[in-house]
Amino acid sequence: MTKTYLKYRTRITFLAGIILLAWAGLCIRLFQVQVLNGEQYQLAVIKQSQKKQNLPANRGNIFDREDRPFTRNIIHYTLSVNPGKVTDKIGLATAISDRTGHPSEKYLKKLNSKSKFEYLERNLQRETLGALEITAFDGLNISRKYRRYYHHNHVGAQVLGFTNIDDKGISGIEKDFNTYLTGSPGWVYKTRGWSGKVQHKSGMPFQSPVDGCNVQLTIDLEYQSILEEELTIRQDETNAISATGIIMNPQTGEILAMASTPGFDNNKFSKSLPSQHRIRAITDQFEPGSTFKIVPAVSALANNKIGLTEEFNCENGEFDYFNIKIKDHDDYGMLTLPQIMHYSSNIGVIKFMERIGPKSLYTFSRSFGFGAPTGISLAGETVGKLSPVKNWSAVSMGQISRGYEVGVTAIQMATAYSAIANGGYLVSPRLVRQIMDHNQDVIYSEETSIIRKIATEKAMGNIREILRGVVSNGTGHKAEISGWDIAGKTGTAQKWKNGKYSNEQFISNFVGFFPYKDPQLLAFIMLDEPEKPYHWGSEGAAVAFKRIMKRIINMDDKIVPPIRGQNNFEYVSNSVKDDVIVGRNNPVAFTTSTLPQGLITVAKFTNKVEMPEVRGFSMRKVMTSIREADLKLKIQGSGIVFWQSPKPGTVVNKGTTCIVGLK
Repeated sequence: MTKTYLKYRTRITFLAGIILLAWAGLCIRLFQVQVLNGEQYQLAVIKQSQKKQNLPANRGNIFDREDRPFTRNIIHYTLSVNPGKVTDKIGLATAISDRTGHPSEKYLKKLNSKSKFEYLERNLQRETLGALEITAFDGLNISRKYRRYYHHNHVGAQVLGFTNIDDKGISGIEKDFNTYLTGSPGWVYKTRGWSGKVQHKSGMPFQSPVDGCNVQLTIDLEYQSILEEELTIRQDETNAISATGIIMNPQTGEILAMASTPGFDNNKFSKSLPSQHRIRAITDQFEPGSTFKIVPAVSALANNKIGLTEEFNCENGEFDYFNIKIKDHDDYGMLTLPQIMHYSSNIGVIKFMERIGPKSLYTFSRSFGFGAPTGISLAGETVGKLSPVKNWSAVSMGQISRGYEVGVTAIQMATAYSAIANGGYLVSPRLVRQIMDHNQDVIYSEETSIIRKIATEKAMGNIREILRGVVSNGTGHKAEISGWDIAGKTGTAQKWKNGKYSNEQFISNFVGFFPYKDPQLLAFIMLDEPEKPYHWGSEGAAVAFKRIMKRIINMDDKIVPPIRGQNNFEYVSNSVKDDVIVGRNNPVAFTTSTLPQGLITVAKFTNKVEMPEVRGFSMRKVMTSIREADLKLKIQGSGIVFWQSPKPGTVVNKGTTCIVGLK
């Protein structure tokens, strides 16, 4: 060892120790950073260099039965800030004020807030946002979102409902089908450059948003527009406090239009009264009056206890029924059951129901669906009121027979009359036709659902004849449309006010369908508290029914007028341009292109019938053709028929089940 080394050995040893300790500490620190806390620092780096941006999904839209849109989604922008991170508060407040026209003080108040998040503006259009989108303000967040817009403003407003500012359904279809309509948002990671600019680069992880499902309703936009226009006009003419209407296909239960007035604009729902938002056709119950008389009439004919020619003493228009004085609007003497219905005799209904009894009245009331939900695809349906027989008073049978002491909804009345129109089948009302996902695949559909058979075709045929007489010869004459064989019933009911029935406040209602032998359309119309003389069902609601149906008949070429002629059979053209032979009595349909001439006579007197061609038909036409051929029907799918079994032209026994596939 040299003297120099020995001189500095202590220093060298100390310095080497320091270096070794430093190196060991550095290794330990690197191990801590890289291994022990590596995940934590990775997340910190990613947070600083990358930004996860949510990608909003488009809300599904709502369409009518012909695929005409009721809704669409409009892009809008939301301005938000963390007030603590905004450096130029006055400049930002002034810039926003210049674009929106609102005072800058409004924004300064929010910018000076001590909270960590504030909305400055929501639902801004791109035109309003303008240069703000590219102007750099520290702390300002601009997010792009979608806002619901309703093409036709007030048309279908109550049924469609509306969404709140967060695009969540809070009323009507928007609320009840919100789960289907709401999509799943996606996300994308963007990188932050040295200048702070955030941009997307290929290879960065992302997940595409999944748009919400589209809902197709059974509603027809043109029918809905006509219904709402005419209800508004009639409400104004009669000074009624509201008007309600439903148009249905009685064969399938499809609701083609449903509305009440006064209505509101979905796009400005906050400026309307909450009472205008509810769907009165399913939420409001009322005592219907004489339109309920179909129930005792059906119970009388279905039990075969009363003949159509049997007469009842109507007491010249005034009758003491226990402690109640019952009056007719005219001094009627002896009337048959059809005449009692034609002239809407309260006394006559009570007289023949005394022969039938309360149990039958209650049973048929329940069979028609009163006192129970119809099953419509909307929340908030009222079941109405129908007390069990054990709770009836001495006068309850007479009161219920003429439409009092019973609470019904508009949808219940329309559904009950549909059963008369279609031959005795209570069919669930349908509002949603189908729901399709973002790939246009059908994930949900509502098909015709028969709840029960109420009475025989013969009994219902007699009731249809009676209701035809109500319009042609009785109280419903103002609903008549020349050449269309309207059938229906008027109803006038006093409202229960302050513990008694009012002589000033009434419900005017009318239910009608046409043509009465093969009904294609049915409508229920109600006016709430119209002025006299419009309080009569014949003067108020029946007039609105006629106006609505005349406009629809003139507008819709698919509605087929009733067949007329002197011969037993007539030839008409159907939608696929085949000749069809239609019988006047107990009609049976055949295609003349394949039916042997000899089979016409055989089919009329035997149990054999030829399977009709129904491919390409709508569901309504299919049901009509199959019913006329005395066959049974099993439906699969929805839309237009694209296959059937047995094949057209096959000779089968009456009552054979025909299976059809719709698409």
